[in-house]
Amino acid sequence: MQLTHYNTHFIKRLFPVTLVSENVTNAPNIGSLFRMADAFGIEKLILCGENMALGRKTVKTSRATEKVVNYEIQDSAAEVVESLKNKGYQIISLEITSTSLPIHNFKFFKNQPIALIIGDENFGISEAILNVSNHIIHIDMYGQNSSMNVVQATNIALYEITKQML
Repeated sequence: MQLTHYNTHFIKRLFPVTLVSENVTNAPNIGSLFRMADAFGIEKLILCGENMALGRKTVKTSRATEKVVNYEIQDSAAEVVESLKNKGYQIISLEITSTSLPIHNFKFFKNQPIALIIGDENFGISEAILNVSNHIIHIDMYGQNSSMNVVQATNIALYEITKQML
């Protein structure tokens, strides 16, 4: 028998992970980030960018998870990252760079909260944030394309982070 969210027996958990999105503006992507934040039990979702709003398409995609996920909207991702760094968070950016490390080889620290930074759908994470990151990680890709959808990449990263924190 297939189970539904009404009869599964998953243990509810909250992980010390804050997801910071820098200029992710596509409404379905934002809605999906809410669903992933809820599914993986992260402590907070911070949506950064000018004129961010939760519209009808975002709410439809989120499937009401915007009502249960702890979130905030801020203008400046750089200021949010600096604040989290000052509070002792590991700043981990999910981006393919010349110095990024493959996520499957990366060991996440269990004793320090994580701020996972994800970037703009077209331009990625800004250089300013990459420069203050403690670590930059990427997901190895084996096809022709050099990137994947920001939400799909976030799903993979949150799975790996929470798996290691269990």
